[in-house]
Amino acid sequence: MKITAVESLYWEAVPRVLTVRIHTDTGLIGLGETVDKIPGSRGALHGTLAPQLLGRDPLDIEGIWQDLANNILYHGFAGAEMRALSAVDIALWDLMGKHYGAPVYHLLGGRCRERIPTYNTSTGYGEMNDYALWQEDAGELARLLLADGYLAMKIWPFDAASRDSRGQYISPAGVEQSLRPIRQIRDAVGSEMEIGLEFHFRWNRASMERIVKALEPYDILFLEDVMHAVYPDEIKALSAHTSIPIVGSELMLTRWQMREWLEKHVSQILMTEPLWTGGISETRKLPYLAETFGVPLVLHNISGPVGHAACMHLGAHIANLFMVESVRAFAQTYFPVISNLAPRVSDGKLPVPDGSGLGVEILPEALARDDLSRVVTDEATLKAAGDQWQYALGFTHAPPAQKE
Repeated sequence: MKITAVESLYWEAVPRVLTVRIHTDTGLIGLGETVDKIPGSRGALHGTLAPQLLGRDPLDIEGIWQDLANNILYHGFAGAEMRALSAVDIALWDLMGKHYGAPVYHLLGGRCRERIPTYNTSTGYGEMNDYALWQEDAGELARLLLADGYLAMKIWPFDAASRDSRGQYISPAGVEQSLRPIRQIRDAVGSEMEIGLEFHFRWNRASMERIVKALEPYDILFLEDVMHAVYPDEIKALSAHTSIPIVGSELMLTRWQMREWLEKHVSQILMTEPLWTGGISETRKLPYLAETFGVPLVLHNISGPVGHAACMHLGAHIANLFMVESVRAFAQTYFPVISNLAPRVSDGKLPVPDGSGLGVEILPEALARDDLSRVVTDEATLKAAGDQWQYALGFTHAPPAQKE
C-alpha cells in the first residue's frame, strides 16, 4: 500500500477545522484533522509535508512521524508544521485501522475504559450559544447540561477582568463580578455540576493569588492555564497557595516540552492537545511519561468530528486519564452535518465511535457543499513544480495546488 495523494478540506461554515484525507493506491482513505489558524496549517501540509508522504507505506506510522518531525523541528516544537503533522498522523492511524479492520484503540493496545469521562467547554456555534448563555445565566446552562448528561462544565469568567490591566491587577470588585456565574451555578444545581475554570494564561501570580483565595469556598474542579506555560516556576508557586488542582498546558507541545514541566511538578494535572502536539503517535507517549510522576492527563478537545473521534480512542486507552474535553455546541450542530458522528453524553461520559479506524466518515453530501474548498497534492502537482525535495525543504516556490 502506498500514499498517492494528500487532500485537505475546509468548509467556510466550520471555520476552525481543517480535515485531511490521505489517499492510497488500494482505495483506502484515512481521515485526520487539526484546528485553528487554518491558513498556516494548510500551507505547511501541502508545502512541506505532503511531498515527503507520496509513495510511502502509510502503515509505517512511527517512521513517517520521525522523518517528518526531523524535517520540521528545527523551526521549534510548535506552529503550523506541527499542527499539520498532527492531522497527517491521525489520518495514518485511521488508515491502519481500516486496513486491519480494527478500531484505533485496539491498535494502541486496547481499552482501559469503555466510556470516556468528559466536561463541556461552554462555547457556542450557530444557534447553540453556550458562551452567551453562561455569561447571562450560568445556572440555566448548568441545568441544560445536566439534562444533556453532562456532570462537569468549564467557563472562563475572569477573562473580561484582565483586559484593562493586561492581567497585571484585579480589583476586589473585579473578583466579585467574575464570581457571579460560579455563584449562579451553585445556586441553581448545587454540587451536582463540577466547575472547571479556564484562565487563558491572562494573569500574573499576584492577581491569581487573589483570585484563588476567592475561589476556595466553591469546590472548583480545576484551574486551567492560570499563567503562560513559559512561567512554570510561577505556576508551581501559585499551586502552593491553593487546594484547587491546576491544569497545564495545551501550550506545551511534544514530550520534550512536557519533560521539564513534569520534573518540576508544576501542576497536579497535565493537559495536551492531540491535534497540535503531533497526533496520536505523540499523544500516546505523554501519559506514559506523566504516569511515572503520578500525574493524570486531560485531553484538550475543541475539535471537529475527526479530532473528537481520535480523542475518544485515546481516552479509551490511556490508563491515567482524568477527563477529555468536549463541546456540545459542536457535537450537536455541525458534526452531523459533515460526518456520521453525533456523540451524546450519558452520566458524564462519551462513547467511543464504533467501526474500524476512528469510526468516523465524512458524508458524501458534505463533500458536495458549495462552501467546501479542496486542495490536493499528488504526483501531478509535484511534477508541475519541479524537484519535490528542493520544494519540501523550502528552496523553491510552492507548486500550484489542484482545486476542485
